[in-house]
Parts: sequence; C-alpha cells; structure tokens
Amino acid sequence: MNKVILMGRLTRDPEVRYSQGEQATAVARYTLAVDRRFKRDGDQQTADFINCVAFGKSGEFAEKYFHKGTKLVVTGRIQTGSYTNQEGRKVYTTDVVVEEQEFAESKAASDQSGAYQPAARPEPSAAAGDGFMNIPDGIDEELPFN
Repeated sequence: MNKVILMGRLTRDPEVRYSQGEQATAVARYTLAVDRRFKRDGDQQTADFINCVAFGKSGEFAEKYFHKGTKLVVTGRIQTGSYTNQEGRKVYTTDVVVEEQEFAESKAASDQSGAYQPAARPEPSAAAGDGFMNIPDGIDEELPFN
C-alpha cells in the first residue's frame, strides 16, 4: 500500500502549468513544510520540505485558493522518478501525487501570518439564557421520553 498523509504549510504559492492538447489539464506543484514530531535537546524545531503535485481539478483548486503560508492536509501517494539534467547528471525525484487536499485551518487564522488563534466565541445574550428551550408546564404526557 502506498498512502501518505501530510499536514504542513506551503513554502510558496503553487506553480501551475497546463498540459498541451485538446483537453488541457492543470498541473500544480507546491512544497509543504511539515514539522518533525520531535526535536533534539537545544535544537530548534525542524521541518521536512515535501514536494507535492496535484492534477486536474485539484490543480485548479490549488491555483485559485492556495498561497504561501496556507496550512493544508494532503493525502496521496509517493511517486519516484528520475531525469538527466543539463550537466548530464541523473537526478532522482520523490513527489507526493495528491489525491485529496484540504485546508487545515480557517482563513482568518491563515491570514494572521500562520499563527494559530482560536476563533472568538460569541457572547451569550441575556435573551438566549442558558441555551436551552423552555418546555411549558403540563405537556409531560406529550413528550416521547420521561
């Protein structure tokens, strides 16, 4: 089984290109900075930078809504490959091919430079009371529970 689940922040805006041909397909490439779970004594938090690629509608969605610093949850599969660069050296690649992608925090939290802050709770008004509806007296027989 080849399944990957990642949560991290975009290191830059996605790079989106479209394939050539009759049915052009969006190909979005982005890098997620995924914090490592543990850190060594005295060291700063470290992260892995994982390349992701999303095709089709997922690529179009990334182009439209994702930007640097956005916190995402991505599921997909690892795909390896290789190519020969301009100097004639073989370069090996590892990418996560995105199957699902979603926001991991609210837009408001994301806009605050990536710092997490819980959403403000509305203050209960005096009219709302304790949040429960009052049941009138004398209808005990009509209730489905006693």
